[in-house]
Amino acid sequence: MAVNRPVLVLLTSVLLGVGSPALAQPERKMRIRFWNLTAQTLTNVFLAPAGSESYGPDQCRNERGHVAPDERLRITGISPGRYDAKLQDQTGRVCVVRGITIKSGTIIRIAERDLTECQ
Repeated sequence: MAVNRPVLVLLTSVLLGVGSPALAQPERKMRIRFWNLTAQTLTNVFLAPAGSESYGPDQCRNERGHVAPDERLRITGISPGRYDAKLQDQTGRVCVVRGITIKSGTIIRIAERDLTECQ
């Protein structure tokens, strides 16, 4: 039985999820971004499960190696949950922000006023 080419292309597209916003949604929903609302360029951003010192890799390495004020940074390798963030800025100041709730598809906002534990 011969299958009409347009029908075959349509079937393949449906099976692969091409052109289906409903099927593409979960991937987009998992995106987590960090928004630097501090006054300094951040050179390191580390995340650890809340209450632990088990910081993961430097998230700044996901892009240009830094995140300037009012810029966003792609966060990878973490699941939704509660985290502590350790940030280092271009002046060498290191700050820890504790108990950040991270959800899929959200933006983590850290502002200058959140930086209370700094050295």
